[in-house]
Amino acid sequence: MLTNERHDFILNLLEEKRTVKLQELVERTDASESTLRRDLTELENMGKLERVFGGAVLPSSNLQEPSIEDKSTRNLKAKRSIAEYASSFVQDGDSVFLDAGTTTLQMIPFLKDKNPVVVTNGLPLAEALNIAGITTYLTGGLLKPRTGAFVGSGTLMALGNYHFDICFLGVNGFHTEYGYTTPDPEEAAIKRMASSHSKTTYMLADHSKIHKVSFAKIMDLQDASLVVNRLGSAELSEFEKLTSVKVVE
Repeated sequence: MLTNERHDFILNLLEEKRTVKLQELVERTDASESTLRRDLTELENMGKLERVFGGAVLPSSNLQEPSIEDKSTRNLKAKRSIAEYASSFVQDGDSVFLDAGTTTLQMIPFLKDKNPVVVTNGLPLAEALNIAGITTYLTGGLLKPRTGAFVGSGTLMALGNYHFDICFLGVNGFHTEYGYTTPDPEEAAIKRMASSHSKTTYMLADHSKIHKVSFAKIMDLQDASLVVNRLGSAELSEFEKLTSVKVVE
């Protein structure tokens, strides 16, 4: 391939898969690693991609967390389906952690008849849980205006006082190599702490999060079960090698 043909091939593959590995490019273009590294560097300098260890990802502002208003309107039907399915894992009287996410927010109507005790670090969730008549503990901490999430040392200290039967976490991306990720390291720390204090952890993600990588790693794929609304058969096989996957049809 000529240079411009390789560049087009790389960008088209990225558009399709969101992330590419250097070795895959070597195999599919018959170009050398050094040539492809130069290609990736040139495309990165042009703002077309971002290099990561072993490959490249699309240039998503992976440090920027969308506001709760932005997230609440995206893929709403998928989020409701995931929320209803995830709620079926909650048993009567369970202690539950719901983190500050729009998919976890959608779970609340399905929990009303299960008499759970819920701990959350999400201010919008606490308000909705209170309206639903569900016993709720709010962690407190530093409030993030964009997402309505409490984070920081105060939140971590509060979580240290609880143990959960089940934990539900939102995620900005899930990837076979880079695991579950989110833009904010402080939110990642909250999610890890909640999971470590729970018997079972589920990551809730709609199909738009497949292969996406954000700035801060939460945990490896095998550390939580994944609930997602849609996966292709090849992707399902790929992810099931690493974790339990529940696909909501």
